[in-house]
Amino acid sequence: MLDIERDTYSKHAAEWADLHQGKFAVVKGDSLAGVFDTIDDALAAGARSYGLQPFLVRQLGQPPEQISIPALVMGLLRAHS
Repeated sequence: MLDIERDTYSKHAAEWADLHQGKFAVVKGDSLAGVFDTIDDALAAGARSYGLQPFLVRQLGQPPEQISIPALVMGLLRAHS
């Protein structure tokens, strides 16, 4: 899941960071769907556009942060309905 988005991001990360350093990119498929000032704005725009479909959000010019959600890992919460 998100293999295409991760590949797209890695191919264009330097280019996008030069244009939008520190902002948050939303990537869907092989396209940059938008660039936002805050992660909240990026997540909200992605959710509005794609609903429950997966999309990638990364801060441009920063290494990706690893996030763990224990309820998902333990199966107490599901990401798909």
